[in-house]
Amino acid sequence: MSAITVVGVGADGWPGLSEAAREALHAAEAVLGGARQLALLPAEVTADRVPWPSPLRPSVPGLLNRFAGRRLVVLASGDPMFYGIGRTLIECGVPAESLRVLPHPSSVSLACARLGWAVEETEVVTLVGRAPESLHAALYQGRRILVLSANASTPALVAELLTERGFGPSRVRVLEQLGGPAETVREGVADGWSLPPGDPLNVLAIDCAAADPNAPRQQLTSGLRDELFESDGQLTKRHIRAATLAALGPAPGELLWDIGGGSGSIGIEWLRAHRSCRAVSVERDQVRAERIVRNAAALGVPRLRVVHGAAPTALAELDVPDAVFIGGGLTVPGVLEACWAALRPGGRLVANTVTLESEALLTQWYRRHGGELVKLSVAHAVPVGGFTGWRQAMPVTQWSVVKGGGAGVSGAAEEIGGAAK
Repeated sequence: MSAITVVGVGADGWPGLSEAAREALHAAEAVLGGARQLALLPAEVTADRVPWPSPLRPSVPGLLNRFAGRRLVVLASGDPMFYGIGRTLIECGVPAESLRVLPHPSSVSLACARLGWAVEETEVVTLVGRAPESLHAALYQGRRILVLSANASTPALVAELLTERGFGPSRVRVLEQLGGPAETVREGVADGWSLPPGDPLNVLAIDCAAADPNAPRQQLTSGLRDELFESDGQLTKRHIRAATLAALGPAPGELLWDIGGGSGSIGIEWLRAHRSCRAVSVERDQVRAERIVRNAAALGVPRLRVVHGAAPTALAELDVPDAVFIGGGLTVPGVLEACWAALRPGGRLVANTVTLESEALLTQWYRRHGGELVKLSVAHAVPVGGFTGWRQAMPVTQWSVVKGGGAGVSGAAEEIGGAAK
């Protein structure tokens, strides 16, 4: 494949380009880019100007084949490798060695420079092609957030979202046309937002301030408070959920199957562990499946994929998982077998149950594959007349195992024997 030059362009257009970028554009036979980016080029750039069609991603392979063998330049906004077309080209199969990327300062760098914010300490959320609810997971008292806007209506949408989520007092600044001659900054407070839509090329700077610092809040660690989830009672409670997530061990980029999603709490907290984590929640009940979608949006991970269907049939077309959690349907014929067969070597499987029948099944699998079999018990202090006593929740039996990493029954027996000595 011929080399493709990817040029980052700022709001300052041609004057802000490096000499190398200008030389590449002068030599180009074809230039691909958005209509706004193409309009920034002067007449001295004589290459064919081809705007991206919509939707963009499906058109990329065909356009690259169309201009194969020609000197091709692709325009990007700011840094092409920061939520930009550079990443898209790589994901569409263009080898990294076939790309020559000439970045411009990103909108994040420019915004932090204007605000006096440290880039490495600033949370960045993009709403370009993503659900607005993605912002929910970043909302914490005192945090600074930059939002990459989708268009001119994003500021009002974000102000409404902040108010609904209890962050109405937050200061919101709209930085428009950063780095260009028309650069402006407008600001307001989320719960009193009255600014009309401005320039579609904008970045939002949010100083998060909670209306009620004592209200139930999110946290970074697993074990969110139960009241943060909409539920009909089918919810892995917070203490058991924290232990379950610890056993599942989410890591960046990994995929979880959450079988018998219930309220979606396990899949949701898996996704909250890292922005690149992926999860599929499989739920046979339509009402619960819809509830999972709402919970995922409310807790900032609308990317959770919800599959309405019953395991094991619903698992057939899913990608290979790195981890599987079975919270329901353990005794359905074929569920454990299908999950174990699908799990990649080194993957983790965790199953929870409160019934004797499912516990017996997990004991059999534990003896066959090893791992760890534990009983988790939680009691809560409650009023007893004028005193206080303990109310015991149903104990949960949990089996966790690494595929290919279990000691098997002999290893378990050795541990028991060693403990008895």
